[in-house]
Amino acid sequence: MSTTVSDFRLGLAARCLRGGGVVAYPTEAVWGLGCDPWNEAAVDRLLELKRRRRAQGLILIAATAEQLTPLLEPLPAEQADAIRSSWPGPVTWVLPAAPQAPAWVTGGRRSVAVRVTAHPVAAALCNAWGGPLVSTSANRRCGRPARSASAVRRCFGTTIDALVPGAVGALQRPTPIRDGRTGAYLRS
Repeated sequence: MSTTVSDFRLGLAARCLRGGGVVAYPTEAVWGLGCDPWNEAAVDRLLELKRRRRAQGLILIAATAEQLTPLLEPLPAEQADAIRSSWPGPVTWVLPAAPQAPAWVTGGRRSVAVRVTAHPVAAALCNAWGGPLVSTSANRRCGRPARSASAVRRCFGTTIDALVPGAVGALQRPTPIRDGRTGAYLRS
């Protein structure tokens, strides 16, 4: 797996994100599409590209747990420690959303799906951008998630604003999703 991306490419992608753009990048298992979670127009554009409904909610990735703090309600220490022990890593947790978490990300729920990514390119992009990103698989609704940059280009062509090069991680399926309150698997 390629673990380095030039600062130039990361800078271009970060500028696209700041301008409301949609970017593609490799993650632990598949290619992702991302945008600024605080920018409603960017999220709506990403959802339109995927042909996905807003009510489904979205996953956010970050390079550190601290990048997610503004979006989350504080958790009891024992629960927070258990979740943080799985990060960075390929586990997405559904956690209580802070009141300021955007409804266009939560799908109108009082929870938000979050992950501190272990993928070096995705983490570098979050750091270059300076915070969490919406992260959804790079595919149209009901389509197979892209596992290569060429598959992203075939699916989306020039409708995305930037593509950060790299290889996906070793996972064969998208990351598991767990309920942060119960530990139950929502997607395994």
